[in-house]
Amino acid sequence: MNKLFRFLFALLITLTVACGAKGGGDTAVSLVDQASPVPSGTNLADAPRIALVMKTLTNPFFVEMEKGARRAEMEFGINLIVKTAAQETSIEQQIEIVDELIQEQIDAIVIAPGDSLELIPILKKAQDAGIVVVNIDNQLNPEYSTALGLTNVPFISVDNRQGAYLSAQYVSRQIIEPGEAVIIEGIRGAQNAEDRKLGAMQAFAENPNLVMVASESANWKIDEAYTVTAAIMAEHPNIKVIFCANDMMALGAIQYLQEAGRNDVLVAAYDALAEAKEALRNGTLQATIDQQAAEQGYLGVWYALRALNGEELPTQTLVDVILVTVENVD
Repeated sequence: MNKLFRFLFALLITLTVACGAKGGGDTAVSLVDQASPVPSGTNLADAPRIALVMKTLTNPFFVEMEKGARRAEMEFGINLIVKTAAQETSIEQQIEIVDELIQEQIDAIVIAPGDSLELIPILKKAQDAGIVVVNIDNQLNPEYSTALGLTNVPFISVDNRQGAYLSAQYVSRQIIEPGEAVIIEGIRGAQNAEDRKLGAMQAFAENPNLVMVASESANWKIDEAYTVTAAIMAEHPNIKVIFCANDMMALGAIQYLQEAGRNDVLVAAYDALAEAKEALRNGTLQATIDQQAAEQGYLGVWYALRALNGEELPTQTLVDVILVTVENVD
């Protein structure tokens, strides 16, 4: 790596904003200060090539993640390659994408994996080929990673359990008479989906007026959530609250509730997409969580650059979650 990039790396390291450092190599961060852009006219022919591999661009969350990565591309003067699968369930396609990037001899891969287990073997192949791997959004399974020898992969995300807890707690506290609660999960086996389920379960369990009667997966999809909500409501008409593990599923659930004339059901969600914010304003959604997708994308690229420079990185970095309701929606 040339002297310009070494200088920029050193500068960036001094610009880190870290708060509340945790033990065991974990770091909590709120935001990273913007570094000075690479001077115009700089020759970037030998700039690092970093790939951002996401689940899909059909979910606005990943559109925001790409925006953050593009900001890093402009500031740091790297060559960013963005690859996505067709759907969030297209795990085999993500594996094929990583394999293609290995053949292209990319310098680093920043990946938001659709599954916590199935991507590990191909990422181990990438690491064996000398490619830096950075994990964002959904955590790769630590035990399986260790078993296969995939090591020193920094993880950047949020505390998904805490975020889901805050969202579900907001609606749970409004239930003061006996009622039933439901969770609509993401892809089972994905760590972020499992953590969000646990956070919502914790919040619902704290309210003695609520009984959780169902927890079903809609695979992060709006249409599947519509169908799942219809089936659950038919079986459990006394439902008072629904927690959806992402906004897309919440929009599907809300669509069904509106068509069924059920304006007595409180819905909480996760992601703070523009559509969800509009639902907060019109009262069909009560809470969601901003997990700062753009900052995750930005940090992922920045960490990849630091790793390419030989810097030892934190094992886990958590970006703040923000509860968004009608009181603070922008």
